[in-house]
Amino acid sequence: MAPKRRGRNCCYICLAVILLLGLLFLILGLTVFKAKKPITTVNSVSLKDLDVSFDITRLQVHLNITLQADLSVKNPNRVGFKYDPTSATLQYKGQTIGDAPVPAGSIGARETSPMNITLTVMADRLLSTNGLFSDVRSGILPLTTYVKLSGVVRVIFKIHVKTSTTCDLYIDVLNRKLANQTCHYKTKL
Repeated sequence: MAPKRRGRNCCYICLAVILLLGLLFLILGLTVFKAKKPITTVNSVSLKDLDVSFDITRLQVHLNITLQADLSVKNPNRVGFKYDPTSATLQYKGQTIGDAPVPAGSIGARETSPMNITLTVMADRLLSTNGLFSDVRSGILPLTTYVKLSGVVRVIFKIHVKTSTTCDLYIDVLNRKLANQTCHYKTKL
């Protein structure tokens, strides 16, 4: 009878230890290792190239723009963040006129990773857009950049994260420089 009781007590103790360890991991996962949202920041957007010419007889504008966007993604988690390949887009009045690939990568725990993206306008897409002639003639060209990163933070289990950045840019065509920019950031766990 004593060996059965010892065996039963040993099983109860093992079960209690397993439950306590599970509870400890759950508490750590929900507090110390809780998944936090990665933060995407646009540090600067610069105009690398701007060539504009007018065809007054056809009321057309020939435009070539190259933008350099310097982004940084901060991972505030105590574990790494792996993101999938994506692309950054350049838009004019809601129509995509340029894009640049962003390769897959990872950001270590509590690190900030820089990303330099060069966006070039696809002139053939821009020619079919209404209002370009009047915007260029007014001297200000409104553009929008959009970057979305989707990835995984692994804390006990996988947590899917999506972070996006949208910047409204206003290019001073006459002085060939960036006149103003306003950025908006969203992150979803």
